[in-house]
Amino acid sequence: MSEDPLKALSDMASDAHARIQAVHEHINPVVEVRRGMRDAGIPADVMTIDCLRTRRRITLILHDEQPGALLYQFVTIEDEVGDSFQSMALADVTVQTLVDWIQDYFD
Repeated sequence: MSEDPLKALSDMASDAHARIQAVHEHINPVVEVRRGMRDAGIPADVMTIDCLRTRRRITLILHDEQPGALLYQFVTIEDEVGDSFQSMALADVTVQTLVDWIQDYFD
């Protein structure tokens, strides 16, 4: 894993996007890194993966106060953020994890 967790997560999301596009053209995920939390003084990086066709979103958060953990949730674009996040070790996240989430939630 890279020393920069956001770069590592971004690289995995890019690879997952390419894999999804090769097999599921109709999903066409949109990946975005958001600076809003940091800009508001919250020590966290946010990445969203959206499916415009289904209006579903996967929100991924790397929070400075929980190093080594990835917080994530499955919501709709309209809901933006839900009440609770699940957590897993960032070291356990792989490109295949993201591919599986995208396929299962967006398809």
